[in-house]
Amino acid sequence: MAETWPPRGGAQAGSHAAGFDAWSRISDKLREWVRAEAGAGRLLPWVPIAFGTGIAFYFAADHEPVLPVVTTTAAILGIVAFLLRRAKFFPLAVMVASLAAGFATATLRTAHLAHEVLAKPAYSVSLSGFVEARDIRERTDRFVLRVTEMDGPRLQTRLERVRLSVRKGMAPDVGSFVEMKARLQPPLAPLRPGSYNFSRDLFFQGIGASGFVTGGIKTREPPVAGGLALRYAAWMQDLRDAIDARIRTTLDGDKRAIATALLTGRRDAITTPVNDAMFISGLGHVLSISGYHMAVVAGVVFFAIRALLALVPV
Repeated sequence: MAETWPPRGGAQAGSHAAGFDAWSRISDKLREWVRAEAGAGRLLPWVPIAFGTGIAFYFAADHEPVLPVVTTTAAILGIVAFLLRRAKFFPLAVMVASLAAGFATATLRTAHLAHEVLAKPAYSVSLSGFVEARDIRERTDRFVLRVTEMDGPRLQTRLERVRLSVRKGMAPDVGSFVEMKARLQPPLAPLRPGSYNFSRDLFFQGIGASGFVTGGIKTREPPVAGGLALRYAAWMQDLRDAIDARIRTTLDGDKRAIATALLTGRRDAITTPVNDAMFISGLGHVLSISGYHMAVVAGVVFFAIRALLALVPV
């Protein structure tokens, strides 16, 4: 019988030895990377990552967690991490505690914002309340109503806030108390698995239904005060309108539209070709973060430079 070379047993032993040697090198390299990553202060950036992972686990849960159990577990793990601050496993304990803290924070946030949500469509609903926000859009306007009174046929749900659409130019002023009739729909579910979840975003905005106004909007004297937050929202809206009016007197065309979008968030005047060109060129995000964010950045830069210049006697 002809013999193989190298011998079969030796080949198997050599292959096992080579595989073990390769795995040993990989393990040594991984340990080297872990030791380098675990240097003084280098693990701290992983804490918010663990915290965010806990929040992601909350949204991936099949059902709503039990709030007392979640908060108690997070508190216990935080205490354990503190007690192990001089132990070898302290970094691992901190990561686990941060993950539990993120999970508990998301649960607490949901419990704090818990409100009624419309389960089925409602028609000819009488609504009255305060206008908290107004959004001027290309074709229609939208506003958020803080509901004080709500009545409709076979309607048992008591909503706190609703978002309503109205014909362009018909949205009431922020801070006003209005009455109207509307058709309400439950928050829109994702159109396909994994797509944008409208209902989740509306829930965390405190909005229990969306719809459109079916009749005229009547402005009334409020039966109660709207509160400080509503007065602030009305003042901010007046400021946006004043800025928009000032821009309209100095610019025209697409220049005015883009300036208004960047400073006030109003995008209704941007023409379709310019809007498409902004997104094709990768600058659409500039319009998406417009309004308040751009004004804050510009304001901080302006006042910082002015304060520094004020320190120079010349």
